[in-house]
Amino acid sequence: MDLKKKIEAKKAKVGVIGLGYVGLPLIIEFVDAGFDCVGFDVDDEKISFLRKGETYIKHIDRERIEGLVGSGRFDGTTDFSRLIEMDCILVAVPTPLDRHQQPDMGFIVNTSETISKYLRKGQLVVLESSTWPGTTEELMRPLLENSGLKCAQDFYLAFSPEREDPNNPKYSTKTIPKVVGANDPYSLACATALYDAVIVRTVPVSSSQAAEATKLLENIFRSVNIALVNEMKIILDRMGIDVWEVIEAASTKPFGYMPFYPGPGLGGHCIPIDPFYLTWKAREYDMPTRFIELAGEINTHMPYWVVQKIVETLNKHGQSMDGSNVLILGAAYKKDLDDVRESPTLKLIEILEDRGARVDYNDPHVPVMPRVRKYQFDMKSVELTPENLRKYDVVVISTDHSCYDYERIVTYARLVVDTRNATRMVRKGREKIVKA
Repeated sequence: MDLKKKIEAKKAKVGVIGLGYVGLPLIIEFVDAGFDCVGFDVDDEKISFLRKGETYIKHIDRERIEGLVGSGRFDGTTDFSRLIEMDCILVAVPTPLDRHQQPDMGFIVNTSETISKYLRKGQLVVLESSTWPGTTEELMRPLLENSGLKCAQDFYLAFSPEREDPNNPKYSTKTIPKVVGANDPYSLACATALYDAVIVRTVPVSSSQAAEATKLLENIFRSVNIALVNEMKIILDRMGIDVWEVIEAASTKPFGYMPFYPGPGLGGHCIPIDPFYLTWKAREYDMPTRFIELAGEINTHMPYWVVQKIVETLNKHGQSMDGSNVLILGAAYKKDLDDVRESPTLKLIEILEDRGARVDYNDPHVPVMPRVRKYQFDMKSVELTPENLRKYDVVVISTDHSCYDYERIVTYARLVVDTRNATRMVRKGREKIVKA
């Protein structure tokens, strides 16, 4: 059967490589839509969790995992030889930066090489990972063609960037429109048909490069505007003006303004990373990206600025940073999540410890600090008891989880440095609070 017709009839078998924050919700939607699916991951523990009907991502309910496993249309495996069984292969693997802030394409390269071993005629491969314009065509296609098969003739290739916003109650994988791009008409038609079956709306564009650039523009837009308010925060702080009050007042304008909010730095897998993917690629065309790079510099500097505010706060109370006890609230990069990827809290811990502070953290969503590529902290979340709060020289609010009782925290803490305006409703003890 023709692949497009097979997809439209929901008889195509779908494989998703990478069962993390993007791949897992994606495969759930395909199973819910009636497709037979196989999830591929190199992590045995993830596969074990899924087979037992258990979740390893907090905002994805166990009931959804149980529904996935109980559907009879899902299997999870670490056996990549089963890729040959798939009609459509979706790739959702990490695209981090290396220690020189250059794109690390290792996951895409390794995955593409693995797919090429099992690639057969008639398959569709779709890359979902955020990356520089040209990755699908210039990097992935030649690796897949090492199989001896030709793209657009023997197999089909497309790019469709993920648009996940974890724990957003208004939008889910299914309800966020999906951009799809490919460099030949049939690949585009097949990829569009595939996502049409599960997503509220697909947005086809003329090429995989255009789709890749779309994803970068979305996140660079956010990065630049967050950098703007972060810089405004630093300037207005020096002037003695509350940036949060200014943002709230500016937000009353019904046109020409969109509120963005400052913080201790950028977190998550996309916004802190995607701008560097474009600046790296732009060098190939001798094009400077001064505006984008400046935004990156400002956002990267924010944890250092927050630490300086902590130093100033301690100094005013006769306390040195060296030897001080600091408690950071929130390890996750975003409120009410368990995701620490690129979390500014990790950088804060590193800087504070380098300056001689003894640092603990509390995060009810992250009971044990996971080991990540850049950081190997051996830490556990401490309990927020009155006794514990009293023993720290300063409590730093890095992530404004909804479960935190800020009135109680301010009551028992000696000093509070608030990077999120989380204590705005606290009335008693405001003399203890410093906004940063």
